[in-house]
Amino acid sequence: MSTRTPVVIAVATGMFLWLATAFLTGRREAWDAPAYWAIAYPAALLVSAYLGRAYPERPWRWVLVLFETQFVAMCLRNGELGGLWPLGMAMFAVIALPGVLAAHIAARFGRRSDGKAE
Repeated sequence: MSTRTPVVIAVATGMFLWLATAFLTGRREAWDAPAYWAIAYPAALLVSAYLGRAYPERPWRWVLVLFETQFVAMCLRNGELGGLWPLGMAMFAVIALPGVLAAHIAARFGRRSDGKAE
């Protein structure tokens, strides 16, 4: 199975959600805006579930790409990496956990409907 398509979807989604939220709300960091948690974050979780369903082999990978791409988008928008970048990457990994769960659940349902139940 090619990994190109799910990676492109994850990268594009992560970049778009972070940059669009930051731009539309005028916040330096998108997660400082209520719109991130009310709209962008749930959208990221939905895309995580979609990626898990569509690409069920180790679906956690796509979720981490999606959320860590938001970290990259934050750095690009701010024009700096910052001294706390390890903490930032860790925070994105933590907020990705519900997406990892959603992707695994969707992958499991996808396998069952395809006749590949474990």
